[in-house]
Amino acid sequence: MSRVPGPEVAMKCSQIVGSSTVANLRDLGGIEFPGGRIRAGRVFRSGGLDRLDAAADPVFARLGVRTVIDLRTERERTERPDRMPGGAHLLVADVMADPTGTGTAARLAAVLADPAASDGEFRSGGAARALEAGYRAFVTAESARRAYRQVVTALAHREGGPVLFHCTAGKDRTGWATALVLLLLGADVRTVEAEYLSVGAAVRAEFAPLVAEFTAAGGDPEIADAVFGVRPGYLHAALQAVADGWGDAECYARAALGLKDETLGRLRENLTL
Repeated sequence: MSRVPGPEVAMKCSQIVGSSTVANLRDLGGIEFPGGRIRAGRVFRSGGLDRLDAAADPVFARLGVRTVIDLRTERERTERPDRMPGGAHLLVADVMADPTGTGTAARLAAVLADPAASDGEFRSGGAARALEAGYRAFVTAESARRAYRQVVTALAHREGGPVLFHCTAGKDRTGWATALVLLLLGADVRTVEAEYLSVGAAVRAEFAPLVAEFTAAGGDPEIADAVFGVRPGYLHAALQAVADGWGDAECYARAALGLKDETLGRLRENLTL
């Protein structure tokens, strides 16, 4: 797997959007790949929309988001429902609905609510291994395949844009959605890695109070770092699962997601210059 680009390689990543009520909001516009770049204002990624206040957030309101894709679980959606921007259509695409494929990741998320549960399987590197297993499940689990098919299909539908997709933190389920879209547009692994890692600081800042509360209650700091870290190894686990099972992203999209060449063509036409 290629190394993460160093400072001598100026990779263009998504642009931070200065929303006051939506964390980790970024416009993928401007990301470059061989033969083109992503159009600005067509596709956005973020953390949850449970605090969105469109009336008090003119920056977000100006984006004109028409489709929101929620990648979260039913429990997450119930506890912190999206506040939808006016006129936008909501698509629920639960990546982790299939417990046989994503159960470990779901258990790991529950650990943060119960620091005492951080003993056992998630200590001594277990949390990082669980995240890697979760990323492989983003590729292989049936619910994940359905969810990411929805993402690509929505982005290929010109009348449905601009599109915003999100999970809770905007780094894992959202990170893989972004990586898959970039690969299908023709981006190389270095570009995908750079974009994946670019959200790290925003995620850490957003969840610093939760991490502090978790560790103060006796939670293992290593577990918190693994859960909220944006590590190349997580992304590489998903990329390797694609390579092992299907060879490359396009073959994966056709065989595993059931996407047709027409849809992949419209995706490129809709998003790229």
